[in-house]
Amino acid sequence: MRYLEAVARLTRTPSPFAPPFPPPPDALMPVRLDTGERRGTGLNFGSTDSIPAAVLVLIAPDRDPAEDADAEVILIQRVARGGHHSGEMSLPGGRVEPSDGSDAYAALREAAEEVALDADAAGVRVVGELEPFWIPVSGYRVTPIVAIAARRPALAPSPAEVVAIVRAPLDAFLPGAPIELVETTVRGIPIRFGAYPVAGHRVWGATARILGQLGATVGEGGA
Repeated sequence: MRYLEAVARLTRTPSPFAPPFPPPPDALMPVRLDTGERRGTGLNFGSTDSIPAAVLVLIAPDRDPAEDADAEVILIQRVARGGHHSGEMSLPGGRVEPSDGSDAYAALREAAEEVALDADAAGVRVVGELEPFWIPVSGYRVTPIVAIAARRPALAPSPAEVVAIVRAPLDAFLPGAPIELVETTVRGIPIRFGAYPVAGHRVWGATARILGQLGATVGEGGA
């Protein structure tokens, strides 16, 4: 999708960032292979009495000038430390600190720390939020902050936190984009889930569901 078309759809009136949010693709949802239990497509599940966190869903032009650019989304591969979400493909972000003042500020601060995002230099502006959700294994309640960069940002990974930065085409998450089915065992439970294939990586779990909802939101803008 062209960058300017994505911007137009994400900034249309009335705002697309209001409940009810479109669901991510059903194929992304994990299924227990031993019981057949399937998680629903809603992101907003579980307890809200948890640790606040925010992630940055940054849409940027893949080149300059923006008029000729396609839209891309900034992803990271986290350093493998053996903890929850380590080594996974993710969105920049983390815990909301008391000094942050807002989820959006926290998401931008984390992006500056993790990938050296200079929001002013890239002309970043926040345009909305997607559906908050709870991650049971880590206890975080995450708010996805959607922002648009006027210029392709210069980025550099923080060696302590980020293995690689992946600039994924927004097309990879639009309705009808390819989804791979993966079977594995997580904490002793056999499961099957869907993942987006991006640049040799698999984007799955909460990150895939955020991006699937983003794609559905952008897709609705063309209706």
